[in-house]
Amino acid sequence: MTAIPLDVLCIGHASYDLVFSVQHHPGADEKIVADDLLGCGGGPAANAAVTVAKLGGKAGFCGYLGNDVYGDSHLRELQDHGVDSRWVVRGASPTPLSTVLVKPNGQRALINYKGQTSALTATAIDFDGLAAKVLLFDGHEPHISVRCLEQLSKPIPTVLDAGSLHDGTRALMTKVDYLVCSEKFALQYASDENLALSKLAQLAPVVVITLGERGLIWQRGQEQGNLNAPPIVAIDTTGAGDAFHGAFAAGLAKGLNWMELLRYASVAGAFCCSRMGARPGLPSLSEHQNLLASWLTNHD
Repeated sequence: MTAIPLDVLCIGHASYDLVFSVQHHPGADEKIVADDLLGCGGGPAANAAVTVAKLGGKAGFCGYLGNDVYGDSHLRELQDHGVDSRWVVRGASPTPLSTVLVKPNGQRALINYKGQTSALTATAIDFDGLAAKVLLFDGHEPHISVRCLEQLSKPIPTVLDAGSLHDGTRALMTKVDYLVCSEKFALQYASDENLALSKLAQLAPVVVITLGERGLIWQRGQEQGNLNAPPIVAIDTTGAGDAFHGAFAAGLAKGLNWMELLRYASVAGAFCCSRMGARPGLPSLSEHQNLLASWLTNHD
């Protein structure tokens, strides 16, 4: 296979999301009526790939989609956004499905279903000839992720979207250059986020912990810092982390300096919270530029 030039290859989970707008999360035996329904592709790595593409980068997605209506719809979405889908594996197991209940204040409840769908085997994909500036993993496809790292002909920057602590993120957290964690992951790993930061910094060269509306904290070697979040009105937080990670990887591919990179990623995550649904909330290049310019003007 000839070299395939990509800015970012995102390896991991793809699902299909059914997002219901509700006035409140239902209690036991309670029946409620949704105000709105949105159906779209989802999953951390898949959303990150679309983020890269919408920001003007050349993105690829590597993962699994079932031979069902949800898989067909999601694959079509990826291709419509210009995401290279040649590393997508199709099969008889179902496409993972997520039902998301979103309240007016942006808080959400999720129900995930994947049936007997399991992680792809290490030999499911051959990465020979891959040419990418950055690799992004979400930990949900650990076997092909480790295989990809082993097949690299030369070192390139690697990022782990560590949303929660599980076997996949454990397998990759010591193998990447940038360990970008959620607050949930940090608190699963240690009793508070600052302790988690110092402990995780012993495992990866660079650690970022995103804290939602409180911004983020980070450590590079012995250097530490924090960054406030851009001010937005949150409608739905679904996908904000995916947008952050996709923009982080895209910014790495662009060669942004460290603080530029953190602001670039933070703006993408914040913008996503201002829209309903993860996939529709991923910013276009112009939307991202406008929010970034506004934030920098007010920040200064």
